[in-house]
Amino acid sequence: MDEPGCDGVRLVNTYRDFDRVNSAVSGWRGLYTRHVRPVLREVGSGATILDVGCGGGDVLRRLARWASQDGLNPCFVGTDPDHRAIEYARREPGPANLRFLCATAGELATAGERFDIVLSNHVLHHLSDGEVAALCADSTTLATHLAIHADICRHPLAHAGFPLIGGWFRDSFILEDGLLSIRRAFTPEELRRLAPEGWQIRTAFPFRLNLLWNA
Repeated sequence: MDEPGCDGVRLVNTYRDFDRVNSAVSGWRGLYTRHVRPVLREVGSGATILDVGCGGGDVLRRLARWASQDGLNPCFVGTDPDHRAIEYARREPGPANLRFLCATAGELATAGERFDIVLSNHVLHHLSDGEVAALCADSTTLATHLAIHADICRHPLAHAGFPLIGGWFRDSFILEDGLLSIRRAFTPEELRRLAPEGWQIRTAFPFRLNLLWNA
């Protein structure tokens, strides 16, 4: 799905299906409750959240819904270097406090942008070792309070079990992309070796690997 010439219909279907897949396996409800919500309450009015590599924007829309239910109204910004993802995200219905930009974390950091929270979902496994370090550096430049990069943990059982989920999603890249993502993903030990000082590695069920930084 990352190829510029990939099938457009399957790509749109994949962005659509990410909402259900991430809802089932990405663990953002727990991350929101334990890490994101406390910062939003501390900062109060005017809090900002940046989602790096936001894809179709489903994670941000879910976070915005939970925040609204908690009486919180931060500004959510999703950024992705792929214009196809941003075009899809902008077409989807969302609250007024949610917007999307076609840009990289590095470009925003260079421009001097700042956010209370920086996060990503399923971005780390797309990166080389050096790019992971660069993302961490950009995150600590951009974030004033918290950074969370949530990803898949590479494990044989994850690879063996994913077709039970991915096989339900027809005419999309969910199955192929999911299996490739698991093969590319880091183990906790690998990510621990790459993480700069001050970053923490946390694992969670099912096969989740989270990289966290607190200011």
